[in-house]
Amino acid sequence: MSWYGGWRPYVSVAERRRKAVQTAERLGKKGQALAPVQIRGRGIADTFWGQAWCRNLESYSDYSNRLPRGRTYVRNGSVIDLTVDPGSVKALVMGSELYRITVTIAPLNKSLWEKIRRECGGKIASLLELLQGRLSQSVMETVSRKGEGLFPSPKEIKLSCSCPDWADMCKHVAATLYGVGARLDHKPELLFQLRKVDHQELIMDAGSATTLTQGQTSDSSLATADLTTVFGIDIDTTVSTPPTQQKPPKTPPVKRKGTSLKKPRVKPRRKRQKGSSRRPKQGNKIK
Repeated sequence: MSWYGGWRPYVSVAERRRKAVQTAERLGKKGQALAPVQIRGRGIADTFWGQAWCRNLESYSDYSNRLPRGRTYVRNGSVIDLTVDPGSVKALVMGSELYRITVTIAPLNKSLWEKIRRECGGKIASLLELLQGRLSQSVMETVSRKGEGLFPSPKEIKLSCSCPDWADMCKHVAATLYGVGARLDHKPELLFQLRKVDHQELIMDAGSATTLTQGQTSDSSLATADLTTVFGIDIDTTVSTPPTQQKPPKTPPVKRKGTSLKKPRVKPRRKRQKGSSRRPKQGNKIK
């Protein structure tokens, strides 16, 4: 096949989707487990962590020219596999053919992590609040601070793609980076894993066992609040003791019609006296 100027021929969105489905099925039959990125709706991410990741990418001018094509690719299902490991992201993206992408991200600087821990210490009540993004304004500003937060800067990111594009960030790499934002919607702990830090340290820095107990209480109360909000039901958290069982009252016997509940009276038999005879009385004879 001849390529004009060394570029692959243009492949329509419909054709790319068809090839992505066929490739995923073929790899699945070979036993390769795939984790595709599926976008529902126009937005790539809906939660705090996913949106903050995408905003961080878009804030750097180095990436501004290539990111729009990446959004198109990730929306139409071209990212058929994406895995996030400590310090790296690997993906399979369908273009004119299947390309392999590797994104290497440097670990978070230890001194910067200690600074984040100090600023967030005591401000996050529970792990549930952290992962669901229920954070105060000051905590959100700390973790998403440009160049000093949890999200990497371009100098901490190394990009690699098997496509012939000479640019560091091709559309396949851009789709992969947006795919990370979509994945953080469902598993925000992957961001901490990617930067090689322990997210539970932000909770432990609250201080003492008392704070941890409060965090556990907050977990249950938050879960109750979530159920009440989502399902519209009231949950009674008090423990009730089962009532003591009482013996049922005795029911009086039912009197049937024509019958008497009293026992019939039996007439006593007379005792026969000694010398007495049961001969019938005879009439007087006529003389």
